[in-house]
Amino acid sequence: WEWSGASSIDIEGGVVTTTNHKGSEVWRKQAQLGQIVEMIHVASLIHDDVLDEADTRRGGEAVHKLYSNKVAVLAGDYLLARASVLLARLENTSVVQIMATALESLVAGEVMQLKSPPKSLLKIESYLQKSYYKTASLICYACRSTALLGGHSYSSNVATACEEFGFHMGLAFQIQDDILDFTAAENVLGKPALADMDLGLSTAPILYAAQEYKELRPLVMRRFKEKGDKQTALEILYSDPKAMNKAKALALYHAEKAVAAILRLPQSEARDSLVRLTHAVITRKK
Repeated sequence: WEWSGASSIDIEGGVVTTTNHKGSEVWRKQAQLGQIVEMIHVASLIHDDVLDEADTRRGGEAVHKLYSNKVAVLAGDYLLARASVLLARLENTSVVQIMATALESLVAGEVMQLKSPPKSLLKIESYLQKSYYKTASLICYACRSTALLGGHSYSSNVATACEEFGFHMGLAFQIQDDILDFTAAENVLGKPALADMDLGLSTAPILYAAQEYKELRPLVMRRFKEKGDKQTALEILYSDPKAMNKAKALALYHAEKAVAAILRLPQSEARDSLVRLTHAVITRKK
């Protein structure tokens, strides 16, 4: 905390340090931000399940299946509204702007998923951009906001390292999630397996397979809409481990970049916990 871009928030003892942080007003506001981020996250999942017509979420029935689409949309909207109120109560305009941008990114990701032109569906770059919008953006903006609430300036080394950590950790999480869609059983995932293909979406394993097998490309571009498309794609994917190994290597790359970013912060138990979290992200089975 006393490192480059150190906090200028006055609390007992002068500035925020690793010894006086816990229990301070800064600590309280950062915890509040964590609650806000989770409210936004849950709202996005409820809305996603409506758009994707998903039956289950985390081993239970999706909200719209328990009640109705109308109730689910309103529930998600309510969570976003409450999150906005709590965000304003943090009384930090920079954090409000950053988190508003995160909300914008979530919507941009949904639009990109629905409206991408066929040729872009084959590009790893487009897949990573969509993954950033839908997953990593919320994490990296939350990480930078946490640094700002700790008194660090927007352009400080601490805030930048935090955002880089969130960016790469978020991408590693999403890539691993996409790998598990093909390798984990439905009862372990807590949601339908092969859900992305059912929605016509191509993720890292399929995209790497399409680089090797040209016959897979038309299937990706038409979003697996014709009879037998999904079965053909799966047979190609499972016949050659190279594509899955490349996807795993991509997840590992972003995990290593996340660890490198967070290690730019001074050593602390919190920092080391984030390193362990990153390891858990790419070794998880559900």
